[in-house]
Amino acid sequence: MAETVTPLGTADSLLASLDPLLRTWLPRQRWFAGKGRPVTAFTPVTVTELLPSGGRLGLYHLLLRVHQPSVPGGEPHPGDCYQLLVGVRRALPPRLAPALIGHVTEGPLAGCTVYDALHDPRPAELLLEALRGRSRIGVLRFERDGRQEIRPGLVARLMTAEQSNSSVVYGDTFILKVLRRVVPGVNPDLELPLALAREGCPRVPAPTGWLRAEPGGEPYVLAVLQPYVSGASDGWELALRELAKGEDFAAEAHALGRATAEVHTALARALPTVTLGRPQLELLVDGMTERLAAAVQAVPALTPYEPGLRSAYTALAGLAAEGRTWTAQRVHGDLHLGQCLRAPAGGWSLIDFEGEPARPLAERRMPQPTVRDIAGMLRSFDYAARSVRPPAPDWAHACRAAYCSGYAEASGRDPRTDPVLLRAYETDKAVYEVVYEARHRPDWLPVPMSAIRRLAVSDPT
Repeated sequence: MAETVTPLGTADSLLASLDPLLRTWLPRQRWFAGKGRPVTAFTPVTVTELLPSGGRLGLYHLLLRVHQPSVPGGEPHPGDCYQLLVGVRRALPPRLAPALIGHVTEGPLAGCTVYDALHDPRPAELLLEALRGRSRIGVLRFERDGRQEIRPGLVARLMTAEQSNSSVVYGDTFILKVLRRVVPGVNPDLELPLALAREGCPRVPAPTGWLRAEPGGEPYVLAVLQPYVSGASDGWELALRELAKGEDFAAEAHALGRATAEVHTALARALPTVTLGRPQLELLVDGMTERLAAAVQAVPALTPYEPGLRSAYTALAGLAAEGRTWTAQRVHGDLHLGQCLRAPAGGWSLIDFEGEPARPLAERRMPQPTVRDIAGMLRSFDYAARSVRPPAPDWAHACRAAYCSGYAEASGRDPRTDPVLLRAYETDKAVYEVVYEARHRPDWLPVPMSAIRRLAVSDPT
């Protein structure tokens, strides 16, 4: 593997030749966050040549800042930074057709075809080799846990499921999560699993290796390699299968509640906790209230329910004013059935600790009440139950009860005993879902709206 960084002049020339192709290709990607706004320019953060383009196969690692007009009425945006692995070939074999970015007509790659290299086993395997060898290539740092072995010769395959990043599986032994939209700072998707590994928590696969970069002295986490749970069932897919068969899911929900509590307990041991008093709760409630107001503007169907939804937040503020406090700690931040894996032997694991990618990194790393994760899972049960015909609200209700009971058994704290806090977080999550579905999946809008109608009453049980 060539250990060179493309000279700045060459990088500018390379990017200029890729510019028209990337403007068309990027907005079509599932993980591109700026849909609906045109790409106006690219700024290279780093351009690293991993394989020289003069051979049969070339490979470039790019960190690109993508510039777009800001959202109307919003603050000026500096542009999101994306990670790309661009493969270069004279001609693309038919098996790689889905990875096509385009055909270059000018610049240093003129006459070549460029494509998303993660679809190609050889470039993907080069990444694993670099992690195995702890390579340093320009600003890229391939690092690993020396206590875990990475065997050579593992065959790579890209996972095709839609997700906000890209994942490559190596021989059913490891999975490499390649972050697509990256920000500088400590990424919780590496930070929290490392902390849990130090605590010996078996519910989260311990990181085997990771890729970092420090352009201009700013640290970026770019990818995380973890053991692959072979034969595991995605929690969402498993729940839908059981629903389709008319099977009860309460035992699984109970076990998942225990697993969630074990992770929360380990995180509270590994990292600092804080007490949320009145000032902190007022800030939290203000944030929820502002998100509700923005959601009502974006989705007018929320308007009739706004007073009831707002009461969920004012009730929490009222308890804070009376002197109630809550403990906050590091949490998963975006917990739902799709972030859980059930091993063939029956144990549950939690994955993807990145948090909600749309939120600022500093916010994703802030301590939160554990009920934030719990509310996310409860909303996920509801989503599953309402994705089938006819909807199965009793199934969701049974899952809620079983999950909370399992959580209480492992933690000693039943989230249902704090209904005001739980309602506030469930409401905040449902409001977020309404905006997301209205923008991206209008056919799904009735799912969170059914929750909105329930949560808008003072006793939503």
